[in-house]
Amino acid sequence: MRNPVLALSVFVLFAPCVAAQQPDKDAQKAPAENPIPPEAIKKPNPVTPTASSQAQAKKTFGYDCAMCHGTAGDGKGDLATDMKLAMMDYRDSAALKDKTDGELFYVIKNGKGKMPSEGDRTKADEIWNLVIYVRSFAKKSPAEKPNPEKP
Repeated sequence: MRNPVLALSVFVLFAPCVAAQQPDKDAQKAPAENPIPPEAIKKPNPVTPTASSQAQAKKTFGYDCAMCHGTAGDGKGDLATDMKLAMMDYRDSAALKDKTDGELFYVIKNGKGKMPSEGDRTKADEIWNLVIYVRSFAKKSPAEKPNPEKP
């Protein structure tokens, strides 16, 4: 080009467009999963559920978790559906069978993947009660269901 100002103007105008089309190598990398520490996995649930604590856990789940995990724990919450996230169905007893209460507590407290953490905004006992509540979604096997025909 004969006019250096024109050449510079064209460069300034189109360089950001070209840069925006270049794939961001850091964005393409999957986020590294933070492994759960062994001591957290082994941690037992120290709370005994009460009707009141489980009512509070249900309320907390409804406010903070149901948008992704679904109100019935089926993994079909509106936000999960919109984000096309594959969520576990907690109604399936096999979904959490291999997870300890300590693991569930750790994930709720610290988050995992796209799931944000509860962090310090929720007390430990409330998180432990939430673990119990989440486990309550699992369908009972036929042997565990009460039989209305038996006196």
